[in-house]
Amino acid sequence: MTKTLDGLDSFLSIVQMPAGVPVATVPIDGAAAAGMLAAKILGVGNPEMQKKLSGHVQSALESEAVRHWLDTIVDRHSENHIS
Repeated sequence: MTKTLDGLDSFLSIVQMPAGVPVATVPIDGAAAAGMLAAKILGVGNPEMQKKLSGHVQSALESEAVRHWLDTIVDRHSENHIS
């Protein structure tokens, strides 16, 4: 068994939901993403939490790991699409 399911887990969780039920997915081993999603949901009525989350997301976006990941995605997209 592979470590990830290549998106199959997300697809299955979405198609199994009845119409009108919102679906949110996070990656396998994605505790940080799940935590940020939970904070975003809880922050709907809490401006202080929204501000803290915004700062955390900005820091994450500026990290070397995320920049490398984004560069990889852009490279893959460029390879698979002809201008």
